[in-house]
Amino acid sequence: MTKTFAEKSKNKTFLGMLALVSATSILFNNCNQKKDKKESEKLIPKDHPVAKIVPKLDDENVPSDKRVIYLTFDDGPNRGTENLLKILHKRNICATAFLVGKHAYGSKKQQEDLELLRKDHLIELANHSFTHAHNKYTDFYKNPTGVVEDFNAAKDSLKLYDKIARTPGRNIWRLNNITVTDLKSSTEAADKLKQAGYKVIGWDLEWKPTNKMALKGKHEEMLKKVDSIFFNDLEKTSRHLVFLTHDQYLTDADSINELDLFIEKLQKSNRFVFRKISEYPKINEVLN
Repeated sequence: MTKTFAEKSKNKTFLGMLALVSATSILFNNCNQKKDKKESEKLIPKDHPVAKIVPKLDDENVPSDKRVIYLTFDDGPNRGTENLLKILHKRNICATAFLVGKHAYGSKKQQEDLELLRKDHLIELANHSFTHAHNKYTDFYKNPTGVVEDFNAAKDSLKLYDKIARTPGRNIWRLNNITVTDLKSSTEAADKLKQAGYKVIGWDLEWKPTNKMALKGKHEEMLKKVDSIFFNDLEKTSRHLVFLTHDQYLTDADSINELDLFIEKLQKSNRFVFRKISEYPKINEVLN
């Protein structure tokens, strides 16, 4: 019989709640859609707010029925960076931004957004290369030494000295306890990054865009995928899920609203805790 992640914790309670929520959602769907739209319209024009203090939890103190989610956003600072920060503050939740060096100095607005990111304690900054491979990934990974040099350029220009990194265009992991390469042609470059001291983090779940560079699909679909990954033990580290999307998808009201609802419903489920990527298990161990 097929199970769900929630059945692992409180089976009967979840099924009862699910039946109630399903019935209610059918009745009030139209009302909720109007309310959600109003919420998203309010979100965009707000001034950058002051954050509350986010409780910090030690690994040993995470209850067995909880799961940890790491919200990560690539390619910033970019279109949508300021909207991302507003969502994080609205929900008082932490995240990690993997920055591209050249984007940080691409325009006055991007430079301003970089300063917002630097000052914001809800978000930490990590390395996503300097050039983003100029979006020519095959050629980029053919030159492993050049890959390391590109990440070093981003590290120095953005002052990202903890060496947490994510490779452009590739889902690669290089930690002491995890070695994953999605395309074999990138293996040598990934190994070189690890040898250079970089802790390379990929992702377990990505919210992809439409061809118009907006978030594809609804938040309900992503919530189901989160549950499926945890139940089927598809995360790289048990009970820890790394979630990926991009700043530049957060420029329209619908996308902003869908991400906001996704986070809100994860919080309200009371089944998850949220952390910055620097708190990922064993990430700070000295690399072999």
